[in-house]
Order: sequence, then C-alpha cells, then structure tokens
Amino acid sequence: MTDLEKAKDILAQGHSVVAINGETTYISDGKGISPLIQLISNGVSLEGFSVADKIVGKAAAMLFVKLKVKELYAEVLSDAGENILKKHKIQYNFNIKTDKIINRTGDDICPMERCVKDIDDIEQAYQALKIQLEKLKNK
Repeated sequence: MTDLEKAKDILAQGHSVVAINGETTYISDGKGISPLIQLISNGVSLEGFSVADKIVGKAAAMLFVKLKVKELYAEVLSDAGENILKKHKIQYNFNIKTDKIINRTGDDICPMERCVKDIDDIEQAYQALKIQLEKLKNK
C-alpha cells in the first residue's frame, strides 16, 4: 500500500488531514487550514509526504505548496485549488470537484478563499492567511 493510499484510509476514519512519509505520520482533526498553518509555524516541512485532506481550495493548496508536499488527495477540490497544484507540479487526485469552497454556514464563500483570491505569491498568501485566521479566532 502506498503512502497516499494509507493517508486516504486514515482520512476516511474521520480525520481532517493526514500526511505520511514512510514511518512518519501527521494526523489532525483541526478545522480548515489551521492544522497547515500550525505545521508551517512550527517549522515543519512535508517535503516528500503524501497527504489526504477533506477540503482543498486555493488557500489550502497554497499552504501545501509552502509545505512542499509530494502528492495530494482531496475529498473536495476547488478549481482554484487545482490550478495552484498544477502550477506547482504537485500530483493530485480528488473525489469531488467544485467551482468554489463555501463557508461553514453555507451562505457565502469561505473567508480563507476570499483572503487569497487575488494573491499568487505563496509567502504572501501564507502571511495573509495567518492574519485572517487570527481575526476569525478572535471573533
């Protein structure tokens, strides 16, 4: 079984993101992009890792680029997320494709997606997402 297949199996057990590289596994049940921001903030690189995630829009895709993942499976992948993965040559597959990622209440676009809508630079996106995440936590 490949690392990506293992990650998908673990994701199916109800986790939100799983990263595997051989014997090393990261599993998170955190919401949204917060687990990815936390990994980056802790200086973790996922270079060489296979990752499975529930929802990947442009924001998450940009963070996966920064984390240097090798390949990615998304339960739900947005068009904008796919464009980022293609541009940065990250292998990917998905279950469901969507034109946009909506917020948790289902009445608008995800605030993280809105945050990076007009950003193409990975580092700039990371900084903007960190600020946006803090704003949402403090609400």
